[in-house]
Amino acid sequence: MAMKNKPEILAPAGSYDALIAAVRSGADAVYLGTSAFNARMKADNFAGEKLKEAVDYCHARGVKVHITVNTLVFDRELRQAKETIGLIASSGADAVILQDLGLAYLFKQCAPDIERHASTQMSVGTLSGVHLLEELGYKRAVLPRELSEGEIKEIKDNCTAEIEIFVHGALCMCVSGQCYMSSIFGERSGNRGLCAQPCRLPFAVQGGTGNDLSLKDLSLVERMDDIVSAGVDSLKIEGRMKRPEYVSAAVTSVKCALEGNLQQELTDKLRAVFSRSGFTQGYFESKLGREMFGIRQKEDVTASTNKVLSDLAKVYEKENPLIPVEFYLSVVEGEKVSLSVSAMGKTCFVTDETIPEKALNKPMTKESLSERIGKCGGTQFYAQKIEIDLDEGLIVPASVINNLRRTALSELENKLKSVKEVAFTDVPVKIPAHEANTPPKFHIRVAKKEQIPDNLENVENLYLPINIDENSVESLKNSGVNLGIDIPRGIFGNENKVESLLLRAKKMGINIAYCSTLDALAIAKRLGFEIHSGFSMNTANSLSVGVLESLGVKSLTLSPELTLKDLAAIGDRVQRGIIAYGRLPLMLTRNCPIKNGKTCQECKMNSFLTDRMGKKFPVMCNMGYSEILNSAPIYMADRMSEIKNMDFVTFYFTKEKKELCEAIIEAYKKGKKLGDASSYTRGLYYRGAQ
Repeated sequence: MAMKNKPEILAPAGSYDALIAAVRSGADAVYLGTSAFNARMKADNFAGEKLKEAVDYCHARGVKVHITVNTLVFDRELRQAKETIGLIASSGADAVILQDLGLAYLFKQCAPDIERHASTQMSVGTLSGVHLLEELGYKRAVLPRELSEGEIKEIKDNCTAEIEIFVHGALCMCVSGQCYMSSIFGERSGNRGLCAQPCRLPFAVQGGTGNDLSLKDLSLVERMDDIVSAGVDSLKIEGRMKRPEYVSAAVTSVKCALEGNLQQELTDKLRAVFSRSGFTQGYFESKLGREMFGIRQKEDVTASTNKVLSDLAKVYEKENPLIPVEFYLSVVEGEKVSLSVSAMGKTCFVTDETIPEKALNKPMTKESLSERIGKCGGTQFYAQKIEIDLDEGLIVPASVINNLRRTALSELENKLKSVKEVAFTDVPVKIPAHEANTPPKFHIRVAKKEQIPDNLENVENLYLPINIDENSVESLKNSGVNLGIDIPRGIFGNENKVESLLLRAKKMGINIAYCSTLDALAIAKRLGFEIHSGFSMNTANSLSVGVLESLGVKSLTLSPELTLKDLAAIGDRVQRGIIAYGRLPLMLTRNCPIKNGKTCQECKMNSFLTDRMGKKFPVMCNMGYSEILNSAPIYMADRMSEIKNMDFVTFYFTKEKKELCEAIIEAYKKGKKLGDASSYTRGLYYRGAQ
């Protein structure tokens, strides 16, 4: 196959040993975290001088460094965030990978010259979403793992942003950035880099695998030709929590696959070093279902023998010649011996005090000098071109030539390290305080039209399903309530269908869109809707509120991972609220777990997962995606007085029947307390998430 531009191999570096393994195995770039705000806070990471040391090591070998700053940031952490930006700017790193809109804004203000990449945690997986990222100044988008080959190609063919995809590593059941399971269960947030992976525990559907939230690991190394044909710019390997041997095996496999030289022995070693019941290509091939599920089994563990690990370690135990160098040696009568070396646009020139002498016996030749100059062993360099200016009949000691070569290469290495620091300005953050309307209005989101209450008193906004019929809309037009369309959280390849349904809603007179992802926001903005953002936009700080306001957002539901105290302190002018009632969707997934045990016809939207404690978690499906709901709803009717500085509260109805919806609304009007505490939860409003 005639290869397009060779994509970058981007390797994980959760420790210095893994960094060395990645570079020596042939990675073009690595991604790593500092001690704060990265999605693998339990990795070793690189703090302070360790970060500069890591960047220098990579740059000296022609390898780029991308820094992960891909978690949500709270207002109380903005000072620390600016310190982190300063540290990254001074390190000379090549790019940052971001999730939080507010943190991205802070980077733009304080260090505008550093390249910004949109993390997969931003949940952007449509062409409209990528176009929005381009408008916001991101150079690259890291797409969700859930996209198919065709969907990836469609995006790449129609955008100017660089596109990065995951080609190997762990596969989460949930779309990145849309998981709240770990935080709800144990206050360890995946959006804060502390996911406890509760989904790897037994969650079962009747007739399923017994672990129906655990997917096999992804591996697309055998699909490199197709990925290159799709025009993908960067091939990302997951694994900042993995050992160096894993990193080396994955990088080597991808590199060999790109070169058309992938061997079965290497594939076997890659599987042996880490897998969960083998690998899957399901999303990429649009082949979803039970075959994608797997867990870490005994044979997966025992396959990683000492011999396998030892063989893989040999790949990176010594420096590999990564950088081609051009040498120019001058040995001229009456002049000092000199040597210049050039690589990657950098040149160094060194001289020795030695003046060549006339040879008494055997004079030097260009061939003998070339052989000596070309001995770059033990370094990251290799001689690509050697030119020698030599007068006849001369000789200099071999030690002089060796010393010139060593000195020149050492100076070249230092020159390659010394990348210009990115300018950093400690821009003051000025955020206007927010003063909410009191008491808060009610916003209602319904999953189906049958849930719409008859009494809409005190209801300001009512968000309807995207497929709502015209008769239902007509019956609500005189209710005095603002009607909006709830855009599905999982759009994937259905962008055209979503757009068509939104245009249909506009013809029915609905001009408000409830957007829970940047994909939804981008489509609604392009079609001229008034935008109200949902909880899974993950708005966790005042700067993010400001960014959303600049995008036209009129109201927003704040992140459910903050405490009431932190939520009340968030500033800026935009109207805001929280989910005061509802089963919080813990996961958004493109692979329905219920299908492991029954068909859609058998399910009829009335199925659930059961955990090892016997708790039941309902599953709802819509337009090609599924949501795993919490086993109990958030209930705050008796705590409304403790919800401060909110313009509205949202009732997020999912499985409830109309009668229950109406009863809930009445309970909130009266501040009614529920007797059975086990039937509801307060979410994270008092506990908070780490």
